[in-house]
Amino acid sequence: MRKKILAANWKMNLLRDEAIQLINDFNKEVELSSNEIEVVVFSPSLYISEISQLTDFKIGAQNFYFEKNGAFTGELSIPQVKSCGASQLLIGHSERRQIFGESDDLLKRKVDAAVESNTPFIFCCGEALETRDAERHIEFVVNQLHASLFHLDEKQILLGAIAYEPIWAIGTGRTASTEQAEEMHAAIRESLSYVYSPSIANQISILYGGSCNAKNATELFACPNVDGGLIGGASLQSETFNQIAKALI
Repeated sequence: MRKKILAANWKMNLLRDEAIQLINDFNKEVELSSNEIEVVVFSPSLYISEISQLTDFKIGAQNFYFEKNGAFTGELSIPQVKSCGASQLLIGHSERRQIFGESDDLLKRKVDAAVESNTPFIFCCGEALETRDAERHIEFVVNQLHASLFHLDEKQILLGAIAYEPIWAIGTGRTASTEQAEEMHAAIRESLSYVYSPSIANQISILYGGSCNAKNATELFACPNVDGGLIGGASLQSETFNQIAKALI
C-alpha cells in the first residue's frame, strides 16, 4: 500500500523564532489520525537541529551536496544534515533546477548520494508552461525521471517518492486541474511500472507540488494516483496546512 505523504517546503522563509513558533503550531494543530500518513517539514537548514527536537514530524533538508565532505564552501553534506536531525532529503526542486542551474547529471549524483546514505528522499520533476503548451509535458517529465532517477535498481527506487511540480502552477496562483494532475501522475506511475514492475510502481508515492491549498486539496487528493502533496506557501500557516492534512486523511 502506498504511503500518504504531506511535505511542507518552507523554502527561504521564516526567522528562527518564527520557525520555532510554526513547528509548535504544527504540533498543536496538524491533526493526523492515521499511521499511513507521513508529515515531512523541509525547513531552512539553519533550523533543522532546533526544530527536530521540538516535534515528532520528520524534518528534511531542502538541499545538499553529493560529496560527504571537502572543499565545497557554503555547501552541506548528507552526513552533516543528518547529524543535525534531518531524516529526509529534497532533490530536484524546480527552483534548484531553474535558479541555481542544477543539471540532470548533478541531480543523479544527489540521488546516488541519498541512496548510498540510505536516506529517504523526494525527487521533484515538472514542466514549464511552454512545454505543456507544446503538448510535450509527459515526454519531458518522463525524460527527467530517466535522466536522474530510473538508473536505480528495484530496492533503491523504493527509498524515494516522486513529486510532480507543474512549474507554471508554482507561486502563480494557477493550479493544474484534477484531470491534468491525474494525467501526469498516472503517466509517472506507468513509467515506473514499465521500467520496474507494477508491484514496484504501486509502492511509490507520487505527490502533487503545484500550488496545492486548502480549497483544492480534497479534489486533488481524490485522484487515484495522487498520494499527497509537496506544499509551499500554504505550509507557512499552520491552520491552512492542517486543512490540507485533513483532506489527505
